[in-house]
Amino acid sequence: MRPAVLSYNDLRQLATAFLRDCHPAGTVPIPIEEIVEFRFRIDIIPVEKLQAAHEVDGFIASDLKAIYVDEFIYHSRPGRYHFTLAHELAHAILHRRIYQAHRFETIEEWKGFQEQISEEDRRWLEWQAYAFAGLILAPREPLQDLYRKAVRRAATAGLPVQQAGEAALSYIAEWISRQLQVSPQVVEKRLGYDKLWPLPEGQA
Repeated sequence: MRPAVLSYNDLRQLATAFLRDCHPAGTVPIPIEEIVEFRFRIDIIPVEKLQAAHEVDGFIASDLKAIYVDEFIYHSRPGRYHFTLAHELAHAILHRRIYQAHRFETIEEWKGFQEQISEEDRRWLEWQAYAFAGLILAPREPLQDLYRKAVRRAATAGLPVQQAGEAALSYIAEWISRQLQVSPQVVEKRLGYDKLWPLPEGQA
């Protein structure tokens, strides 16, 4: 059982439908924790030293009823925590048949599942989940609005985007990430996919 081949535009359409259904208010930050727990009835279970011992921020059980998250990330890294929830929820939405065809609940069983699938399929699964998570946590219209505000703030702070380059991008991504409660890396990826960065000549 292999993952469907989905383009970024396919995932964008699915993410738009997801947000319309699960968060019609459209406000940011997206209440991903509430969506996971109350809309999808998925338990969120912190696990001590999950990342340190296994280099895994989180994973979802094959019955799609529990997401296990590194305890430190759960308590202390809200951006990574929100993205981990969105990423694992993406697997539940996009890859339900594949996950339910296997049986795993512990980290060891999850690793066994990972070893059973091909490297190509694993890349597809992870890229789709990563992209979908970014699309639901940083929706296009709020991201565009925040980007315009961030560009003006950067200029006021002495970092006009046309001259400051990567320093301006770092400032912009950091500011937007705080508004969306995600990591700056997620924001930078989304700005690139939506062709908001670099800012076209003549705009400021």
